[in-house]
Amino acid sequence: MGVRVGRITRVSGPVVIAKGVRGARMYELARVGEEELVGEVVELRGNLAIIQVYEDTSGLRPGEGVKLSGKPLSIELGPGLIGGIFDGIGRPLTLIAKEGGAFIKRGVSLPTLPRHRKWNFKPKVKAGDKVREGDLIGEVIETPSVTHRVMVPPGVKGRIVEVVKEGAYTVEDVVAIVSNGTKKMEIHMRQVWPVREPRPYKVKLDPKVPLITGIRNIDLLFPVAKGGTAAIIGGFGTGKTVIQQQLAKWSDAKVIVYIGCGERGNEMTEVLTTFPKLRDPKSGRPLMERTILIANTSNMPVAAREASIYTGVTIAEYYRDMGYDVALMADSTSRWAEALREISGRLGEVPGEEGYPPYLADRLAEFYERAGRVICLGSEDRRGSVTIVGAVSPPGGDLSEPVTQSTLKVVGTFWALDKALAEQRHFPAISWLTSYSLYADSLGTWYAREISPEWPILRRRIQEVLRKEAELLEIARLIGIDALPDRDKLLLFFGKMLREDLLMQDSFHPIDTYSEPRKTLLIARIIMKFYDEAFKMLSEGVPLEKITSPKIRSMISKLRYLPTLKVEDEVSRIEKLITRFSMKGEGTYESQI
Repeated sequence: MGVRVGRITRVSGPVVIAKGVRGARMYELARVGEEELVGEVVELRGNLAIIQVYEDTSGLRPGEGVKLSGKPLSIELGPGLIGGIFDGIGRPLTLIAKEGGAFIKRGVSLPTLPRHRKWNFKPKVKAGDKVREGDLIGEVIETPSVTHRVMVPPGVKGRIVEVVKEGAYTVEDVVAIVSNGTKKMEIHMRQVWPVREPRPYKVKLDPKVPLITGIRNIDLLFPVAKGGTAAIIGGFGTGKTVIQQQLAKWSDAKVIVYIGCGERGNEMTEVLTTFPKLRDPKSGRPLMERTILIANTSNMPVAAREASIYTGVTIAEYYRDMGYDVALMADSTSRWAEALREISGRLGEVPGEEGYPPYLADRLAEFYERAGRVICLGSEDRRGSVTIVGAVSPPGGDLSEPVTQSTLKVVGTFWALDKALAEQRHFPAISWLTSYSLYADSLGTWYAREISPEWPILRRRIQEVLRKEAELLEIARLIGIDALPDRDKLLLFFGKMLREDLLMQDSFHPIDTYSEPRKTLLIARIIMKFYDEAFKMLSEGVPLEKITSPKIRSMISKLRYLPTLKVEDEVSRIEKLITRFSMKGEGTYESQI
């Protein structure tokens, strides 16, 4: 379909109404005005096309031309994405900055992928081979950390007629030709995909494999599955961005897609300046060698903010199709929803709760449902996943507001951040009373098999202790701790130990910043061993002050700052100490050390 031309009749912020464009379609890409600003058709009313413009519309006047391309808003996919920094509609910000300075000029139209850069393509097929959509054509070393797999695009199948030899090619060069008997189709290293359309796969798998994060509170109590969904919900200053950055750095995902969706400029600047300097703890190489950043700050056009999460999840699905585990961080979906609300108001739609459009819940569900662990398209049994972690910033910490409630209906894991914990410098400030994980039972089987059969048992016991501690603290506020019986005082002692020695973590400490599951298990196990023996001794008449020895507490507190191998040795030593003292039932721990 060729380019169709219409005329602007009205401009309202990012919304432009054009007339005279026959045959316009929903979500069709448009070029608006003399500067050809990028936009998208979001509504049709008879002969009128309502266009959502992704750039500043200041100065647009009725009568200026509008061009409709006949294609939906799409993103280029291919080598060159990893390590890149893009805006909400996929334009490379680093290249824009080189050409136009710190601010994005209106009407800038730069391709997502570099056109002149050559990549060393290594073919994996030969002439005469049969291929179908998703099959591997060749490989490119995109970065030292990620091998880019060039695949047959969805909808293409047939026999390889021609394939290039190993060598250097651009993303526009033809690397293979496929014939289905009636026509020949050229395959490039570059694919183009509509951002609002999920990429296809063969089968979606059950969420039975955890995403290991290295954060003890998450891995032990509120795990998220690979291909699962999670929401970090908390007020200002509770540490949402820090947790997402920790997940980006330490989670066992191969590729990270980080979307700064409506974040304040200073926060996004910190991300853009910090990430390129971070080292990947697994390989020792720069973290940007497996990271893609999408920056759409609060002072950028709201329409592009609305599109940014679709751009990000499409990129994530592309690397999933290669067989990689991808973690997508969206920070934050609250500001994305605010953009949706503003655009809805400009369109004159009937508002829903708190002014948000009635379809807010549907849009959030569509986004989170693009997560999943799948068997990818192709002849081989290639498996990949997209795990989506969205941050929600409810005004005033009100969890009853629409964005939070709509999010909780669709995500599998809820990490509720507690402002009181954050003020106590307890990181991560994830509330063990409010948070939950719907994946805990299914993932417990994996942890029991791969880590230890004790894992799910310890998880349940620790949660029970923390719940009882919270109940006792409420009573203690009324009558005072001294009025409690010794058994309750002992339970409060262990509740505090679990909170401070197991769940608390120092994100800036070189060792404590990451806790592998084995280390988490050892710390949890020794605390609960101490717990069992302590209550046994108390029932046998051993005084409380002897049981709650500062020395043994100090030894357990230091475990989180030790490497896993040293933790194993130290836990063995502490365990013997506890057993000896429990058998003697006299003296103090200090006398046994």
